[in-house]
Amino acid sequence: MSHADTHVPEPGPDGLRHWAVAGGVVVDGEGRVLLVNNRRRNGSTDWSPPGGVVDPGESPIVALGREVNEETGLIVDGWGEPLYRVEVTAPGFGFFLQVVAHRAESFAGEIAIDDPDQIVIDARFMETDAAIEMMVDAPQWVREPMAAHLVEGVSDGRTFAYRLDGTSAEDRRVTRLDT
Repeated sequence: MSHADTHVPEPGPDGLRHWAVAGGVVVDGEGRVLLVNNRRRNGSTDWSPPGGVVDPGESPIVALGREVNEETGLIVDGWGEPLYRVEVTAPGFGFFLQVVAHRAESFAGEIAIDDPDQIVIDARFMETDAAIEMMVDAPQWVREPMAAHLVEGVSDGRTFAYRLDGTSAEDRRVTRLDT
């Protein structure tokens, strides 16, 4: 499915489009974490864990395996319980985003990007400090929970909640709600 073919959910009772996303934390035998470099519509790039939208009728775990394979070429043999969850309410942008992040229990293959959405332009394993530094341009709701997992060991399924106000990239304001 290409980006142009991605199913856009109808607005829910709250008027927001509800997006379900699955995120993967993949760590190699040397303790390095896998990140992907994403090219956004405006031409900017940012690094994040691999993952993506759960398609209609698809389970989050199946979606996660598909997305990781498309974005990195790796085949994950199994996923653990949720490490953490992210919720972003963005009324001005018209969406509510729910992300569930899982850790890969094991994987096989070599990195080879074949992203049908043509968003992922690079993928690599990095030491924890480098990964956190590389995520500096990622949205706060991507960067903070992943750093909490990598540095503090957050893996209890807790929810990181955010509110995104504004209506454009120029006037957006992010507030963390769960602190």
